[in-house]
Amino acid sequence: MRIMISADMEGATGVTWTDDVVPGTEQWQRFRRLFTGDVNAVIGGLFDGGATDVLVNEAHSAQRNLLLEDLDERARMLTGRHKPLSMMQGIDSGVDGVVFLGYHAGAGADGVLAHTYLENQITGVWLDGEPASEGRLNAALAAEYGVPVLLVSGDDKACDDAAGYAPGAERVAVKECVSRYAAICLPPSRTAEMLSAAARASMDRAVRTPGTAATHRIEVEFDASHLAQAAAVVPTVEQTGVRRVGFDAATMTDAMKAFKVVTAIAAGAVQGKYG
Repeated sequence: MRIMISADMEGATGVTWTDDVVPGTEQWQRFRRLFTGDVNAVIGGLFDGGATDVLVNEAHSAQRNLLLEDLDERARMLTGRHKPLSMMQGIDSGVDGVVFLGYHAGAGADGVLAHTYLENQITGVWLDGEPASEGRLNAALAAEYGVPVLLVSGDDKACDDAAGYAPGAERVAVKECVSRYAAICLPPSRTAEMLSAAARASMDRAVRTPGTAATHRIEVEFDASHLAQAAAVVPTVEQTGVRRVGFDAATMTDAMKAFKVVTAIAAGAVQGKYG
């Protein structure tokens, strides 16, 4: 029974603001330990529930945040960039379930450090007409490979979001959103118990089924017109509004690869204080 963990950091225990998740800061060094603690709690629960192999895919920023030396020795970790499927690298390797750990609400939504891929420049993403967080996008990709989402953790807004795209998944709110940069947080001893118990319970749903590929449309709205203009240079991407682009793809895998290109080009077009 093989399980994958897609581990993001904004939704980890205690994280509430920028320095907590930006590599190189003193706070980041502190929260790397708490982030690793969350991951270990889930790993333990998964093995208690019957997992025989757990692959942890680092999914935050440069994807070099977890402390390998402190990782549960039963797990394996995929770390570093660049990966074709980014946050979901490994979903195509025959895993029987996936955990979204440390996730957050999407761009334009309320939630601690809410965003979708780019921290500031994207104000909204839609998948087939539905507002899409990273969780919704990644769940659609998992479904293409027949892999169920077993567990989602993050703040309460991330868990509310998950109820829409993975209604059967366990949900663990490690903190309660007060604002984008503030939350009521539970101490790691408590969140570890919650995460471990939910991971153990989630293993009842770890059954891979035949996947189904289908066409998808992604639309992205930016906070400035020049970012939409830059993204529209990509073949198949059309500018549909002053700050908005859209594109169609034959599969969700193709859609996510195209989305990565769009966000990378937009990020490269940001210029200093004016964005």
